[in-house]
Formats: sequence, structure tokens, C-alpha cells
Amino acid sequence: MTISDDARAVASLEELDAEGRKLVSVDGTPIALFSHEGDVRAVNNRCPHMGFPLVEGTVDDGILTCHWHHARFELSCGDTFDPWADDVPTYPVSVRDGTVYVDPNPPRALPPDEHWAERLEAGLEENLRLVVAKSTIGLIDAGVDYSEPVATALEFGTRYRESGWGSGLTILGCMANVLEDLETEDRKRALYTGVRHVADDAAGEPPRFDQLSFSTDEIAFDRLKSWFRDCVEVRDADGAERCLRTAVATGRSESELAELVFAAATDHPYLSTGHVLDFANTAFETLVQTDSRQPDRAYENGTNAPSRSRERTAAALASLVEPLVTADRSDERSSWRRPVDLVSLLEEVYGGEISATRGLSELVSEGTGRSWSPPADFQATLLGDDPEAVVDALAAAIAAGATTEELAIEVSHAAATRVAQFGTANEFSDWNTVHHTFTYANAVQQATRRTDAVELYRGVFDAVLNVYLDRFLNTPPAPIPEPGDNETGRDSDEILEDLLETFDVDGNVNDAGRLVSEYFDCDGDPEALKRTLGHGLLREDAGFHTLQNLEAAFRQFDLVRTREDELDDGASVDLEHRKRVPLIATARYMAAHFPTRREAEQTFTIAARLNRGETIHEE
Repeated sequence: MTISDDARAVASLEELDAEGRKLVSVDGTPIALFSHEGDVRAVNNRCPHMGFPLVEGTVDDGILTCHWHHARFELSCGDTFDPWADDVPTYPVSVRDGTVYVDPNPPRALPPDEHWAERLEAGLEENLRLVVAKSTIGLIDAGVDYSEPVATALEFGTRYRESGWGSGLTILGCMANVLEDLETEDRKRALYTGVRHVADDAAGEPPRFDQLSFSTDEIAFDRLKSWFRDCVEVRDADGAERCLRTAVATGRSESELAELVFAAATDHPYLSTGHVLDFANTAFETLVQTDSRQPDRAYENGTNAPSRSRERTAAALASLVEPLVTADRSDERSSWRRPVDLVSLLEEVYGGEISATRGLSELVSEGTGRSWSPPADFQATLLGDDPEAVVDALAAAIAAGATTEELAIEVSHAAATRVAQFGTANEFSDWNTVHHTFTYANAVQQATRRTDAVELYRGVFDAVLNVYLDRFLNTPPAPIPEPGDNETGRDSDEILEDLLETFDVDGNVNDAGRLVSEYFDCDGDPEALKRTLGHGLLREDAGFHTLQNLEAAFRQFDLVRTREDELDDGASVDLEHRKRVPLIATARYMAAHFPTRREAEQTFTIAARLNRGETIHEE
């Protein structure tokens, strides 16, 4: 190594040769000196894995081994044999007149953002939780925008998982969506949560091999859409992917791409208990989280978009094909056929088979130019036990001018109500039954903001009929505390502390919902409530569905707050009630699934302390 004029005298060569090793400090940096095979080597004393003092390690045959977890390092350059450990910084050494000099400036030191970006890729490839935790924390601390590690994880997850988009990438998208709602440290936790689930989901999976787009830009959109739907219908993954990649390659807009995907995702009702459409919606949302925070956007610039962004879009949407073509179709399930043939009800509205849209298009034409608002009894109808009345109410609303988004908002509220009123006498697994309906309805509602395709009305019908099928899980319904039901005057911060303590006790479901309602009645800041719910979630080993549930609840709550400024005073919608329902729902769902072992939080805490230079081990 080349040594600079900054070299400092640190030890006597005679003493070092006699002892074999020595710990010195240069400008506060602990450096381990080793005399080995006639040379003097200097490395940072902190093992890059978990901070154990390397001066207490073993040197043999040019290899330094840490005694704590047996990480091994090539002594002259510091490179590790073990990817989970990271390389240890080495320092130039010279000997003059029997004195050892060390240059405190290690060579080849990468800037923190580049170093942690490299380590993040290693953590993803090797599925190393501690490496992922240190990397995500390090990137945020280095001032890197969260969209960059999200993009890295998105690209990895779509390439190295043959079975396509799954829970890991969905968690990544959900966490990216809620980052702005969280405290700074919890943003790091959320990013770590998303990335580690992508790594875990891809571990042991073979990579995906891409199909090529068609070598023409002359295919009309309607024909490409028809081809794509036909390929999905017959479960032809290769043909479907070529159609989808062609749509991206020829610069189709975000709205057109969304129409293509969501049309196929609603050709059969409630595919794979709602996961397929939810995956698709999250894919679009994750692309927005990565692309919209960069100077150029893939969708707006069409074929002139940056190639990496366009490739990321193609890979993300192509990863949806496998879930689409392998999906379970609810119209083939007995619950949709007996005792009431729900599929036949839908076919009557759609004007033919279950994948038709002629009848829906006629209803839309009838409602053109008309303005719709929900009748006072609309929610009661959606939550009722007469599926024909439910279907008729939606059809009438379309004919009266209701848009897909307007109806999806109503159905999402009904689905959130099912979660908020879930009866704890039911089987524990049935929490996921009402959860799936809620997140599916939320995904449909978010999708309507990307495209006005008539096919999304089918998604609304699918969601509302699942609300109907879930009705027995509200028998009897858990009461939702209404505005004014609680005593006021309690300190709102105290209520938030009580809420977190509630999550520490198994099964405090009703208390969690009550505390959220009380917080609203005490005029607590909703943003502080969301931060508290987010913290309560991220300190736990929360599973896929719990992470999804909170994200959907936040989206629905934000939607209601936005609508407060849009609806006039005479509107029949009770916004004060609606604001609290999704947050009560997610608080109850979280309480049902907490507490956990909090293993992920332990890893995160260790990573944070290591990145701050703290000592983890006990002397």
C-alpha cells in the first residue's frame, strides 16, 4: 500500500513482533495491528459483521478469523471470504527506524452511498437479513432517496423469482406507500421490512427468463388487449408475456397498460382470493414510487423514457403474468355457485358470460352526463344479506352515472366495516377472510385512479359480493364506537401510549378499536395516530397480511380526508364515521396478530447500533 504523509507512529516493531498483535487508536479509530509472516498488517478493529474486536481473533496462513461468528478476512486487503460479513477496512503501514507507522486513511474506501448500495445487492442475493438491515439504514443515513433501494429490490425481485410477483414484492410496495406517514427511524424499519421480504421470497427460486416483445409497433391496442386476455384465459404464460412486453415496448401509456392488466385480472371474479388484482395494483404503485421520484417518468415519456425505467416497467408487469395464468378462479368455487348462484347474477349484468362487458357498457352509456351520489341506505344495502339487491343497487348506480372510483369507494368502506366489526368468536383464520375482501376492494379503488376501463366495474362487483359472502363473520357485529361515544378530555398522547401497550397483550382486539375511536373523540392528530400504528406494526414480526392491512387502511383514511373538501354539506356520507372505520379496522386486525417474537426488530436494532459505531458485545 502507498502510505501518505498523514501516517502516525503507533507502536514499536520489536514489541509488536513479540506480542504478535496490538490494539492502537488513530484519531479515535481503533486499529488492530498484526505481525504475521514477516509483515505488519493493520485493519479496523471492529469486525464489519457485528463489531467484535478483531484484535482478539486468530491469524493463520494469511487469514484473520473473528472468534464471534468465524468471519474470515484476507489479512493484506481485508476482503472477506464470507459475504455476510463485509470487507474490513485495511490501512497502509510502514516501518521506519523500528517504529510502525499507520496511515489512518484506508485505500479504496467507497463513499457511503456506493458502499451500502453494493451491500444491499449482496444482502438480496444471499438473503442476509443483517446485511439488508445495515444497508437500508446506511443508505437512508447517507441521504439516498428511498426510491433507489426500492428500485433495486424491485428489479431483483422481478428477475430472480420464476413464479413472478408475490408477497415479498407486494410488501415492498406497501411499505413504500406508507413511508411518508412514518417517523424517520420507522421509515428505515419499513424499508428494511420491504427489502428483506423480497430477498426471502426469492431465496431458492430459479430466475425468470424473459420473453421478447413482438418486433412490430403496428398492433392496435384493442387487438393487443384481446390477445393478452385470450392468452391468460388459456393459461398461456409465454404468449401473454409477449403481448404485455410489446405494450410496454411500443410506449403505451400507464392508463393503457393498466387497462390491459386489469381487464385480464377481472375476466374471472376474485382471482386467488383477491391477490392477483392486488399484486397488479401494487406493481403499478411501486413503479410510481420509483419512477416519479426521478427526473423522468416512464409512462409520460413513452418510448423516450430512460431505458432502465422502461425495462423496470416491463419486468414488473411481466412478473404479473404467472400469477394471472395460474390463478384460482372463484367462479369455479362452490361458494360462488351455492346456495345462491352469484356468477349468474353477474352474467345478467355483464350481458353474457362472466368475462363480458357489453351490459356494463350499456349501463355506462345510460349514465353518461349524469351525476351520482350514494343514497342514504346504500351502505346498508351493500352490507345486507340479499345479493340480488346488492347487484341491482350497483347496476342502478352505474346507470345513474356512478364511476368505477365512486362505487369502489363505497365498497371499500363496506369491506373495512366488515374488518372493524369482525366477531372474535369466529375462527382466527377468518380474520384473513375479511382482510382479503378489504385489501381487494382497496386495490380496485386504487386501480380506478389509473384507468377508467369498464372492466374495473367487474372488480367492484367482485368485491361487493365478497362483502356479502363475509356477512356471517359479523354475526353478531362487534360494535364500532361512533363519534361522541367516548369520554373526552383525556390526553391524546396517553391514549397512543395505551394503544401501543394494547399490542403487547395477546388478543386485546376490542380495546385497540376503542382506543382509536377515543383518540378521535379527544381531537387527537390523525397523523400522530398513523405514526403510532406504523410503529406498532414495524416493531413486530408482522406477516404479509398485517402489513397489507395497515397500508390499505392508511389509503382509505387518506381518501376520506380528501373527500371532506370535495363533498358539500348536504351529502349523505358521514365522513366523521368513515374516517375512523379503516383505522379502527386495522388496529383490531393488528391486535389480533400481536405480539410476536420481534426477531426482525432485534436485527434492526443491532444493525442501527453497528452503523452508529456502538459496541454490541460485552467486554
